[in-house]
Amino acid sequence: MTDATDGVLHTLFGSDQHPDQGGHEQVVLCQDRASGLKAVIAIHSTALGPALGGTRFYPYATEDEAFTDALNLARGMSYKNAMAGLDHGGGKAVIIGDPERIKSEELLLAYGRCVASLGGRYVTACDVGTYVADMDVVARECRWTTGRSPENGGAGDSSVLTAFGVFQGMRASAQHLWGAPSLRGRTVGIAGVGKVGHHLVGHLLEDGARVVVTDVREESVRRVTTAHPEVEVVSGTDELIRRPGLDVYAPCALGGALDDDTVPVLTATVVCGAANNQLAHPGVEKDLADRGILYAPDYVVNSGGVIQVADELRGFDFERCRAKAAKIFDTTLDIFARAKADGIPPAAAADRLAEQRIADAAARHRVPR
Repeated sequence: MTDATDGVLHTLFGSDQHPDQGGHEQVVLCQDRASGLKAVIAIHSTALGPALGGTRFYPYATEDEAFTDALNLARGMSYKNAMAGLDHGGGKAVIIGDPERIKSEELLLAYGRCVASLGGRYVTACDVGTYVADMDVVARECRWTTGRSPENGGAGDSSVLTAFGVFQGMRASAQHLWGAPSLRGRTVGIAGVGKVGHHLVGHLLEDGARVVVTDVREESVRRVTTAHPEVEVVSGTDELIRRPGLDVYAPCALGGALDDDTVPVLTATVVCGAANNQLAHPGVEKDLADRGILYAPDYVVNSGGVIQVADELRGFDFERCRAKAAKIFDTTLDIFARAKADGIPPAAAADRLAEQRIADAAARHRVPR
C-alpha cells in the first residue's frame, strides 16, 4: 500500500508480498522530492521490542543495492540486539546518496518525518555517513531518535563504547586462543580508523599491542599517527591482511571484508572487528574455521554502540552502559564454548543463540519473527 505523509512517500511491503525479504516484517521506501530524500527503512523483527538500528547515508550504485543492504543490516541488528540482551528488535535505514553532496537540514527533517510515521516501531540512530548533529536534526521531527548530543538530551558519540566492546571481544578471543585476556605483544591490524577504529587503537596500545592501520581516508590515518606516532601504516587492506606476523585482523569499515579472495591469504589467526556483515556470503565462516582462524561474530563484539543508544531511551548513564558493554567479553567466550561443544563455527553458534531468543519472544508475544 502507499501513503503520503508530509511529502514523504511510503511503500510498505509485508513479507508475504515480497519473498526476497527473508522474513522481514516491514520495508518502507521513503521519498521526498523537495529535499532529494530517497531512503529505505527495513524492520526485521519486533519480537523483542521496537526495532532499533542506525541510519546509513551512502552513495549506493543502485536502488537494489541499497534495498539489499538495508535488509541485511536490519537482520543483523535483530541478532545483535538479541545477543546484547536488549529488549529491542532489529531495524536499519539507508539514505541513498553522497552525504557530502546532498545531506541537508531539509532532507534530514523529511527523513525524521518518515521515521515518525512508523509510530515507534523503528528507533533510529547514527551509522556510516550520519553523526550526532544529524540525529539532533532528525529528532526535531521524530521522538524515536537516539544518538543525539548531550545538549539535546542524548548520549553523544556511540563509537566510544562500540570500540570498547570490540576490544572486549578481542580480549575474549585472546583468552580462548592463547590463554590470557590480553593483546600484549600481539600485532593487530585495523582496516578503517574512522569513528570506531580510532578509539580501538587507543585501547590496544594501552594493552601493550602493536598496531598496524590502513584507511582509504588519509585524514583518518593522519589523525591516528599524530596521536600515536608508534602506529604502523600500510597502503591498503590487501597489504594489511597479507602482513607477516599479524595476529588479529580488525575490519572496522564497511561490510563484506571476509570473502573468497581475502580468507585464503589472511595471515591473522583471529578476526575481530567493528564492521557489520563482515562475512560476504554463507560459507565464509566455515572457510575461516577450516583455516584455523577464530572469528568473533561481528554483531556480538560491535554491540557496544547499540547498548549505548538503547540506554539513551531510559536516561543515559555512561557507567551503566560501560558495565553492560564489558559483558561482551563473557558473551564472546560463551559463543566460543558453544561452538566448540556443537562442532560448529562461532558465527553459527551466535546465530543459534540469537535465533532462539527471538523465537522464544515471538512465541510469547505471538508476533512475526
